[in-house]
Amino acid sequence: MYAVHDEFPQLPGLRYLNHAAVSPWPQRAVDAVSRFASENAQTGARDYATWLQIERRLRERLQRLLNAPSCGDIALVKNTSEALSFVAFGLDWRAGDQVVISDEEFPSNRIVWEALAPLGVEVVQVNLHSGNAEAALLAACGPRTRLMAISAIQYASGLRLELPRLGQGCQTRGVLLCIDAIQQLGALPFDVQTSQCAFAMADGHKWLLGPEGLGVFYCRSDLRAQLKLHEYGWHMLEHAGDYQRSTWEPARSARRFECGSPNMLGAMALEASLSLLEEVGMTEVERALQERMQWLLDGLLRIPHSHLHSPLNPQRRGGILTFSLDGWDNQALYQCLRDEQVICAQRGAGIRLSPHFYTNARVIEDTLALLQQLATA
Repeated sequence: MYAVHDEFPQLPGLRYLNHAAVSPWPQRAVDAVSRFASENAQTGARDYATWLQIERRLRERLQRLLNAPSCGDIALVKNTSEALSFVAFGLDWRAGDQVVISDEEFPSNRIVWEALAPLGVEVVQVNLHSGNAEAALLAACGPRTRLMAISAIQYASGLRLELPRLGQGCQTRGVLLCIDAIQQLGALPFDVQTSQCAFAMADGHKWLLGPEGLGVFYCRSDLRAQLKLHEYGWHMLEHAGDYQRSTWEPARSARRFECGSPNMLGAMALEASLSLLEEVGMTEVERALQERMQWLLDGLLRIPHSHLHSPLNPQRRGGILTFSLDGWDNQALYQCLRDEQVICAQRGAGIRLSPHFYTNARVIEDTLALLQQLATA
């Protein structure tokens, strides 16, 4: 069973509130990578079959985390951007098709769709703060809308969308729903079936507590063959490993999106990190994270001249809280916090704080005390 203080032995004085960017690894991920490195040094790939078993466990953990119908729906990819590109350049677009997104998307979930302009595809950006966000997004879906691409939680404001409502609305309108889940997966429960999404993707290095360079791509089974492939290699074949076979076909599973050798080093780390999330349970992760978010929120509301740029309603937020202080330039405030070992990010309208379920109360109390000093200095 996990012990949080053992899993995250962070430096004394460090206030880590940047999980929406890059998370620290739990100790078990560090240990898994150390063992893997030692095995490589001592025996090379002698035990590759064992490594494959760990990779298989990773796929199973990701299937459970997303509540995907099958492990065959899960592809291991380099990052969210790669998965989004598989969708954007895999669908058979027609001139005049539209993609609906929000006007707050991280560049990965905007540029990939704007890159379709030479094919005659139009990107429609929707303001999420003009009223009801889900209603506004669905209202923007017209007869030419082919796909809605939306972040489950917006990276700067932290606004959390009601995904089942969007999924049902898209289903009714015959629109494919593509969810960038990077700011929700690992922070809150996420369910591709309840969301009725066609595609979902996320990196492992944020709320999943894993390394950069390895992510997950969910593709609904009835849509896999409809995505035109642009990457080919030995690993994406139905009969991968049969090197003498002269005929070939792409794998029927989502492995068709994995063209070459796997990131086995990343798989060792991410599988270990996901084992921690499973031990804790996503219901408890959400509860503990929301508790820490409320501590931060209540503290910021007591600080004079502070302004919150994130939702106050717990149902509308994940693990992101963005604020600003009167009299402080955001860049200067960010640098001051960094100098005091508060690890955060400058995003959107202010400074973004993002704790996780394990964040120590002292980290939050020290950060709020520092902000109180800065606001009244």
